[in-house]
Amino acid sequence: MEFITKLWNANTPLFMLIAGLIVVTPFIIFYVRKALQEHPKGLIPAALSNMGERFGYYIMNAVLSLFICSKFGVSDTAAGIMFAIFYFLIYVLSLPGGIIADRTQNYKKTIITGIIVMAIGYCILSVPVFSGHGFSWVMVLTMCALVMIACGNGLFKGNLQAVVGQLYDDFEAEAAKKGPEALAKAKEKRDSGFQIFYVFINIGGVVAPFIAPIIRNWWLGVHGMTYSAQLPKLCHNYVAGNMQGNEMEILTNLTQQYPEAANDLGAFCDNYITVFNTSVHFAFIASVLAMLISLTIFLCTKKNLPNPVKKASTSTADHEKAADNMSREEREALAKDVKQRMAGLYAVLGVCVFFWFAFHQNGESLAFFARDFVNTSSIPPEIMQCINPFFVIVLTPIIMWLFASFARKGKEVSTPKKIAFGMGIAACAYLFLMLLCSALGYPAPGEFLNNPDADGLRVGPWALIVTYFFLTVAELFISPLGLSFVSKIAPKHIQGICQGLWLSATAIGNLLILLGPVLYNGMPKLWMCWLVFLVICAIAMLVMFGMLKWLERITSEQQ
Repeated sequence: MEFITKLWNANTPLFMLIAGLIVVTPFIIFYVRKALQEHPKGLIPAALSNMGERFGYYIMNAVLSLFICSKFGVSDTAAGIMFAIFYFLIYVLSLPGGIIADRTQNYKKTIITGIIVMAIGYCILSVPVFSGHGFSWVMVLTMCALVMIACGNGLFKGNLQAVVGQLYDDFEAEAAKKGPEALAKAKEKRDSGFQIFYVFINIGGVVAPFIAPIIRNWWLGVHGMTYSAQLPKLCHNYVAGNMQGNEMEILTNLTQQYPEAANDLGAFCDNYITVFNTSVHFAFIASVLAMLISLTIFLCTKKNLPNPVKKASTSTADHEKAADNMSREEREALAKDVKQRMAGLYAVLGVCVFFWFAFHQNGESLAFFARDFVNTSSIPPEIMQCINPFFVIVLTPIIMWLFASFARKGKEVSTPKKIAFGMGIAACAYLFLMLLCSALGYPAPGEFLNNPDADGLRVGPWALIVTYFFLTVAELFISPLGLSFVSKIAPKHIQGICQGLWLSATAIGNLLILLGPVLYNGMPKLWMCWLVFLVICAIAMLVMFGMLKWLERITSEQQ
């Protein structure tokens, strides 16, 4: 029994990973069968091609802010700004990526190029190089690697989603040949198809957050060290001569188990920082391998995937000739149709900006909350990131069943209405956190961490599980259905651009997340931070409901 206990304590993340995979496997089998029977055959290969990118994304999402703090010794706010800019670039560069694919009409080559560029960026990040504390050439190299990943993602992500949209355009066109009833049935599959696509790309997200802690704990163990969320920051502050409050007392207590620390605390701090961050560099090797797997899958299946349709006229002369054959009323009707489509798209994008601002706090203020206020003695804060993709896989069939049951009763919920409900559910996540932190009387993080009794006051991991439950349900009401909404109303000749616009809205929300650490560290009481997010989500929900009838009319006109 003692041996089993030691084995569990040493490999808890690994056992959790195995247990998670056992639980997830039936859902994977269910979705494979569902997709093969009722959806286009190219859906699963496209989703599997996206899994590698999601795998790297969730490793990055789990460690980036904490890694920047631990490697360079910068503040939470500075790390938050770097994180926000990186995630802004990841999504906003999908717009030029969509323009490139639309103009060249070579979506597959653009996607392949994106995967390769991302893999190179992760390769650079996997090399453990150091040059002291603070700003240095290593930080510049790290930023360059992040920019490469963002550029590759811009070429890849939106264009793959455009390919999935074209799968359903072709699927509906084939069904139309069989009659109105078959066409109506095919059109019902688009929303659920994007939900299935979303499930598969999140499978990598379930596994990825375990990688960094497993490698980190192994590498620390090789050097006779153990994990501590507080040590990297304390070590940086000691080396820089910037100890504050009772940090010296906390550092002394945390290093009592290391004889070398008693002999030369400065040397120990330098060594701990190096060993700790080397393990994170090694974790990025897994991202490189995942990108290569995605590349292999896409290369093997790309011949079965469509290219989004080309413009009807590729030359200026042809375009002018086509326009001449249209009456004035037809041209005006066409222009009005495109204008309405784009207006509806921009309206939804404007609302979704605020969802992503709130949702992607999982890599910012929520990650810092896990580090500072949650008892992570048994579950490292990075592993908390797997909760969201795990819930995506588990909850999606329930939500699909719910929507389908409403449709069977003749009470089908429109895509815009689902998005509005999603904003309300996101508000519930922050309402829960606000009430919890208020009830526990949590002060600002700095004040809390200087409390010698902080360890006994930390909340259990269940608090983050509940928070991520609400955020994931909100995500399932917004993200995959938003992709479906874009594919429905996007003019055929600019599908890549429209998917890029959707991701650009995500980018703006990601840029705003830099306010998260400012609110997290700047409010006198922690509940006030969550109140801000609650209010923002609630206002966005009300705005969406205010536009609902107009958006439903636009969407119905495209059916």
